[in-house]
Amino acid sequence: MAIDQVVAETEVMTTEAAAGDALLPVLLPIANGKAMADAANAVRSDEVRGLLAAIRRLAGIVEEETVALAAGQKIDFDEFSARKSRSMLEFVRLMRARMHLGGEVEITEEIQRLREKLERNRSILEMHYDAVREVAGIIVKAIKEAESDGTYTGRAAQDGK
Repeated sequence: MAIDQVVAETEVMTTEAAAGDALLPVLLPIANGKAMADAANAVRSDEVRGLLAAIRRLAGIVEEETVALAAGQKIDFDEFSARKSRSMLEFVRLMRARMHLGGEVEITEEIQRLREKLERNRSILEMHYDAVREVAGIIVKAIKEAESDGTYTGRAAQDGK
């Protein structure tokens, strides 16, 4: 008798839904709270791992450039810049999509380590930039002195000006 009642109710619902162009009801298994929590934790865990991987890739690129600069190796700045830009874009996109993970301790620690590596990288890049600017200044001065025949500079120097 109970089975006949369920079938009859289902037929009524299907007929009513068809008349109103509505979707048919779907029977879903009732998930218990533990299974849903485990699934949510698995998704969160995958998100955390993905974000951590992106942070570590970016940190690796920055560290690679920093080590090369500190060792005085010849490096391709355009290549490093492109790699850092792509990795930073990936990181920013993942962080925007997963802002709720910002409070995770492991992610916070990795971001702090990345920040320290970026600061060291900035410092070494700034030192190299200053050295390049100084060398460029020396070269410009040497070119000006080589091009000058002393016609104008020599007279001003003799007059004490």
